[in-house]
Amino acid sequence: MRVPLSWLREYVDLPATETGRDVQAKLISAGLEVETVEHLGADLKGPLVVGQVLTIEELEGFKKPIRFCTVDVGRANGTGEPQEIVCGARNFSVGDKVVVVLPGATLPGGFSISARKTYGKVSHGMICSSDELGMGDDGSHGIIVLPPETEVGKDAVELLELVDEVLDIAVTANRGDCLSIRGVARETAIAYGLPLRDPALLDVPGPNAFGYPVKVSDPAGCDRFTARTVTGLSPEARSPIWLQRRLQKVGMRPISLAVDVTNYVMMELGQPLHAYDRHQVQGAIGVRRAQEGEKIVTLDGVERKLHAEDLVITDDRGPIGLAGVMGGADTEIADHDPSEEGAGATTDVIIEAAHFDQVSVARTARRHKLSSEASRRFERGVDPQAAAAAAQRTVDLLVLLAGGTAEAGVTEVVAPGAPHTVTMAADHPDKVAGVTYGRETVVRRLQEVGCDVYGQDELIVTVPSWRPDLTDPNDLAEEVIRLEGYENLPSTLPRPPAGRGLTARQRLHRRIGRALAGAGYVEALNYPFVSEQVFDQLGLEADDPARRVVKLVNPLSDEEPALRTSLLPGLLAALRRNDGRGSHDLALFETGLVFQPRDAARVAANLPVDRRPSSDDIAALNAALPDQPRHVAVVLAGAREQAGWWGKGRPADWADAVEAARTVAREAGAELGIRKGQYGPWHPGRCAELTVTVDGAERVVGHAGELHPRVLKTLGLPARSCAMELDLDVLERVGDTVPQAPSISTFPVATQDVALVVDAYVPAADVEAALREGAGELLESIRLFDVYENAEQLGEGRKSLAYALRFRANDRTLTVDEASAAREAAVALATDRTGAVLRG
Repeated sequence: MRVPLSWLREYVDLPATETGRDVQAKLISAGLEVETVEHLGADLKGPLVVGQVLTIEELEGFKKPIRFCTVDVGRANGTGEPQEIVCGARNFSVGDKVVVVLPGATLPGGFSISARKTYGKVSHGMICSSDELGMGDDGSHGIIVLPPETEVGKDAVELLELVDEVLDIAVTANRGDCLSIRGVARETAIAYGLPLRDPALLDVPGPNAFGYPVKVSDPAGCDRFTARTVTGLSPEARSPIWLQRRLQKVGMRPISLAVDVTNYVMMELGQPLHAYDRHQVQGAIGVRRAQEGEKIVTLDGVERKLHAEDLVITDDRGPIGLAGVMGGADTEIADHDPSEEGAGATTDVIIEAAHFDQVSVARTARRHKLSSEASRRFERGVDPQAAAAAAQRTVDLLVLLAGGTAEAGVTEVVAPGAPHTVTMAADHPDKVAGVTYGRETVVRRLQEVGCDVYGQDELIVTVPSWRPDLTDPNDLAEEVIRLEGYENLPSTLPRPPAGRGLTARQRLHRRIGRALAGAGYVEALNYPFVSEQVFDQLGLEADDPARRVVKLVNPLSDEEPALRTSLLPGLLAALRRNDGRGSHDLALFETGLVFQPRDAARVAANLPVDRRPSSDDIAALNAALPDQPRHVAVVLAGAREQAGWWGKGRPADWADAVEAARTVAREAGAELGIRKGQYGPWHPGRCAELTVTVDGAERVVGHAGELHPRVLKTLGLPARSCAMELDLDVLERVGDTVPQAPSISTFPVATQDVALVVDAYVPAADVEAALREGAGELLESIRLFDVYENAEQLGEGRKSLAYALRFRANDRTLTVDEASAAREAAVALATDRTGAVLRG
């Protein structure tokens, strides 16, 4: 929310010496996030005056149209003679009033103006556009043309209000009242201890039977609807300069008088409004839910198919607006076209000031991807009591600026309701903050916010209509604390018991991160939100447990409404993004939580804030949450080893993904089983199933290998990309993190090689497991060093696996017979279990 300091001063009598920086400091202390203070016109230096175009000569022979003008600037140039200026714009004519900057001036950006020869003429100054003066977009895309009654020679800096300070406030989701000058002025008045001139305090006529007919069929979606009618608007009327400048300073573009007035009042009071061309509205105005499949063309020219939950404004034809989001094109205010003698211009308007349900507006805006200034305010909460005042303010401005007549009829449809009341102990803010404020301070601060407060030890607080976020005692306590100053809260450092540090789980996660980083992986942190479509892209079966997701009630994006059940979607998106930006040799990893819904859904209770939650409180909260195991995943693409003088390099392949799993398992002290598998996005035949033994039963904890070409194509990933994902919590459970000292023997090793021929479908891991068990305790290590397939020598469907076996005893030197016996025992068990045959 952009707030001009000059506009703010209209409602709060700030000291003349207060700057934007001073106000920023006060508001930040009160809890508002004032990000910047923009100094408009800080580097602007005159003379900058109003001039009248006397003559225009078209210069020929140039690539673009050039005009040589004489402009009357009064006595501003010291001589009273017409000023000669070369200009390329064409949106002004002889007799128009324009803004002229004279030699010696400096425009925003440090652009100095001097007399100079150009296009064969000497230009003494410049005729200005709004962009050149740093005013923002005024919709003209050319020179500023001022109203005919503007005085020649008048100081344009003062006329256009070019010097000002604008506070840019990042309004949080709970402070919709601060999306208005009125709301920020109230906070400023409280911060300075000054009275507020509330712009919403207007004399408003009561509703009567003569107003425009309105029927609200859904009072839950629209609990208040005010309609006023203004007739006889002048088609030639234009928004005055002061109104245009205020809109530009808050970041809006002037459009037409009627639209500008509704935007102005919205920024002033925080109440979104809409103006309908009365002659385009057919019959009574209605508010109802849309019928599934109804269509409407909104003001942005897009035809939208409506959902049954959308709240719409209607007339006899059907929907004419999306309630609280955007109006329809059928009833749009038509501006005057001077070339058509005012034909088609809107002269009679119906003003709508309504209050719509926050959730309904938010869902409609997201469903149609149509965020607007109105929807931003309704989503965060609008003061329902301000609707009538906003309508009256709009009527007053249209009558004043466009010569219209306010009809006597006033329509106001209001659903029954009562102010929200909260009961709170008078010392509750003291308990929350750990500071003794006292009842008087609590009551005074709540009254400053706008609350009505009654009671002694127990306060009965009626919250103001403009603060729908104050719903319980903790909200009221926060108001007292922030207004008394967060900086005044005592700081107390926690005192942990001596000797405690990271938990075993935290240490494990850090070790795994360091190990993967040492192996050449780069950590990538991704958002935990996914779309359910990604499971189709990953090729998961329809009944795959990973498809059961936790959906968010209020997601950041409707395209990603679910919490992840796997780390791969985020990592693969990061891989695709980096590859698309020219980084082709990639190795990324992530450790993070995944979310798995429980069979029985529970509602979490609100934890207390005035004391430490008990163990039962925390246990009940955890029981209501989804299961959140921690996973680790890696993705690889491109070269795993770079080419250079040392060799040709090597591309990443499935074996690297499997080795990453082994690295993680080693850090966890877990024994990882690796065997052939097939699952989801991995390529059949190049996928390893990763297992551990839990309580005597084998359990699959992840997969590793090369991704399926179909998945690569669907997700736009590099060819031969690989991935691995493991359940870290299960590894931690079965792992032994006690450091193991290496076994060092002074006796020599005995090495025996063995080559076994097995069927091609037999996993090498099964053969290795049999050899390891059969060799007994003398076996120190085993390594597969060759895989050979040749149908002529081995037979069809057969392969040869060559292993190096290292034998060693801790107390003696092994004899050849002992090593050979251990080797033969290993081969015998492998033959018995896998059908292996010694090669040769």
